[in-house]
Amino acid sequence: MGTTCGSKIDPLYRYVRALVICFILLPCIQLSLGAKTRHFKWEVEYKYWSPDCIENIVMAINGQFPGPTIRAKVGDTISVELTNKLSTEGVVIHWHGIRQIGTPWADGTASISQCAINPGETYNYRFKVDKPGTYFYHGHLGMQRSAGLYGSLIVDLAEGEKEPFYYDGELNLLLSDWWHKNTHDQEIGLFTNPFRWVGESQSLLINGRGQYNCSLAAKFSSNTSISQCKLRGTEQCAPKILHVLPNKTYRLRLASATSLASLSLAIGNHKMLVVEADGNYVQPFEVDDLDIYSGESYSVLLTTNQDPSNNYWLSIGVRGRLPQTPQGLTILNYHPNSASKLPISAPPVTPVWNDYNHSKAFTNKILALMGTPKPPINHDRRIILLNTQNKIDGYTKWALNNVSLVLPPTPYLGSIKYGLKNAFDQKNPPENFDSINYDVTKPPVNPNSTYGNGVYMLGFNTTVDVILQNANALSANVSEIHPWHLHGHDFWVLGYGDGKFSADKDEKKLNLKNPPLRNSAIIFPYGWTALRFVADNPGVWAFHCHIEPHLHMGMGVIFAEGVDRLSTIPNEGLTCGLTGKMFSGQKN
Repeated sequence: MGTTCGSKIDPLYRYVRALVICFILLPCIQLSLGAKTRHFKWEVEYKYWSPDCIENIVMAINGQFPGPTIRAKVGDTISVELTNKLSTEGVVIHWHGIRQIGTPWADGTASISQCAINPGETYNYRFKVDKPGTYFYHGHLGMQRSAGLYGSLIVDLAEGEKEPFYYDGELNLLLSDWWHKNTHDQEIGLFTNPFRWVGESQSLLINGRGQYNCSLAAKFSSNTSISQCKLRGTEQCAPKILHVLPNKTYRLRLASATSLASLSLAIGNHKMLVVEADGNYVQPFEVDDLDIYSGESYSVLLTTNQDPSNNYWLSIGVRGRLPQTPQGLTILNYHPNSASKLPISAPPVTPVWNDYNHSKAFTNKILALMGTPKPPINHDRRIILLNTQNKIDGYTKWALNNVSLVLPPTPYLGSIKYGLKNAFDQKNPPENFDSINYDVTKPPVNPNSTYGNGVYMLGFNTTVDVILQNANALSANVSEIHPWHLHGHDFWVLGYGDGKFSADKDEKKLNLKNPPLRNSAIIFPYGWTALRFVADNPGVWAFHCHIEPHLHMGMGVIFAEGVDRLSTIPNEGLTCGLTGKMFSGQKN
């Protein structure tokens, strides 16, 4: 009887089961069918260029500066065939904000996820974009970001999906700083005794364009300055005008690829509504100006509701450092006004560089939009990182818990996967500092530090807290802003505070209700920032200050998780150091 009954029910059961599976998988199938592989073939080379009307050398992609914009949809695969046309140096490209789930070897970090691409060689970056948002890419070797190796990366929603806000049009702004001193000179100065700092940049660039000694606003009541800029700099430094229609709402995508500068952005007579930060939606809030630190990205909504007979300035200025660089400027051009018609008012004034209360007020307004994943209530591990400026054999360095990072010749990803014990320091890096005796408000009593390249080995799927603790630098009464960026993850920013972090008094202040998800976060002078993330992405990931000179002076650490879960690693990223010998058939 059971057999007979079964024979009658089986066809119906199979049909219902197939129908249910179809409905369950339909979104995935649609996403898969709609997804594309977007192919790019790039060549990186040096070219003469005039980003700020002064001819210099830039690192260009396919003859372009900044590099080409990548635009894709969620679920798409990006394939970039990158050929190094530089004659004497390697190159890599990091896809900033892309988590590289399942493809840690495509993260683009020299000595961490891959070997540098040698002159004449080609490397294929292939990865999937899984989250909509405003991102960018940049060089991650030496001072190549400072040399101009960067571009925009925009990920749109999958077909049929809608943003939680409305807009009529879109504008994309990539912000950067620019030096006349070449990056090789800058880098050598950082490793020289006596120390030679890179100094402040000569110009601020908006979409790769600025005006050195030829400020658009110098004579804002006439067209003289624009004419002079055009004559001196031709099209390479003429500002990218932002063309808009009256009474429309525009999404401004903002990303900061600066090497050093923290920036404030404002638009004359216009307010902005912040809706996205680092590829994550936030509770909308209105501002007159916003701070954007190196490595950060935002989307803001701009409504063109001002007098349509005028044009308006968009300005960026330096924050967190004594400004020695003029504002970067462009024009918001209301149609049908001429783009050469200068605004009737002066550009917005950048807030005072050290008004940190202004910066903190903005930062504390950034909260996750309802529906954003919430952090785990408890952490499994807490790592407290003391940021200090130090000396090693007379050379000026930055360190975390008194260890200044020096990357090994063998990429961590391959050496951990294949158990190469001699490839890096096997000693566990320190997880804390002497918080009882160390005074973060004064220069270190003992400024001496040590080099290291050990790895924080994280348990897979564990919840990790990182407390970034700022301190006084080598000079008295100096504590700098540091924007920190984590590869391979988003983290929750649980809170900020002044002075030294104390679990007893500060734990209860942490925001577990609606903390924003970010991939970059700031620590203010003499303060702390608390972060939380889940170590659920197999790979080896950099966590570092995004000020480029600071990273190269040792301000970073390395996290590794679940590397044993990776089935294989492409050989082309492991052809240097000990893994290079292994894959070439030589003995270690």
